[in-house]
Amino acid sequence: VEAVRHMRAVQDGIRRLQSLPAEELAAEAKALGAPLELVLEVHNTGKLPVVNFAAGGIATPADAALMMQLGAEGVFVGSGIFKSSDPPVRAQTIVKATTHYQDPSIIAEVSKGLGEPMRGLDIRTIPDEELLATRGW
Repeated sequence: VEAVRHMRAVQDGIRRLQSLPAEELAAEAKALGAPLELVLEVHNTGKLPVVNFAAGGIATPADAALMMQLGAEGVFVGSGIFKSSDPPVRAQTIVKATTHYQDPSIIAEVSKGLGEPMRGLDIRTIPDEELLATRGW
């Protein structure tokens, strides 16, 4: 859920920048506290000039494929994968799903027989000061 929320926010921000007329980009760069050159690049290319990784709740091949479909250029799977019933197999299936995210038949095939799911943390139980999502600007 967090990864989807974050990816949608990033993609919405990119689309918003792209929708602005050129004469408003300098003011937007100032409002964002971002270099004008960066704002111009995102406006012109429709993407960030860094790899846009998805993280936060990627636990299944379907999760990874969904994030790629939403615009991620890669996925980050946290240490929770080591708590799954078969970490190496789960890792391989997530890699395949990330690679073949546009092929539902491959996603379905690699999702079969994975055993117990990875156990995650309920974000509602994490104190605000420990949330990574609240850090930064």
